[in-house]
Amino acid sequence: MTLKQQITEDMKTAMRGGDKQRLGVIRLMLAAIKQREVDERIELDDAQLLGVLEKMLKQRKDSVSQYAAAGREDLADLERAEMTVIEGYLPAKLGDAEIDALISAAIADTGASSPRDMGKVVAAVKEKAAGRADMGVVSGKIKARLAG
Repeated sequence: MTLKQQITEDMKTAMRGGDKQRLGVIRLMLAAIKQREVDERIELDDAQLLGVLEKMLKQRKDSVSQYAAAGREDLADLERAEMTVIEGYLPAKLGDAEIDALISAAIADTGASSPRDMGKVVAAVKEKAAGRADMGVVSGKIKARLAG
């Protein structure tokens, strides 16, 4: 079963179960997926679906920080609840040791030796860690490793 089929089935389950909050989030996810498919005139595969879901998760994280800064914890809590549902469809995150191993392998594979080679290393790691690591954190680790 593809990820899109799984999300659709979960929507039906949420409808039958009367879980309005989960249903709303799943409908938002399906709308974002459909929007991208219509815009690009393609059928998204699971990797591309993960990209859409990661983007939605990042938007929610940004909203939480803005709501918290504005003192609107009620809205921040709603965003956190949406994040929980979205995270349920993303693969398990890599640990620090696994990320470090991927970085080491990418540096060895690309022959990177200076910060100028960072783009090659980031691309190699991103391919292997797609959806399983925060690329901002990974990028910082790669930069530190190549700089020193």
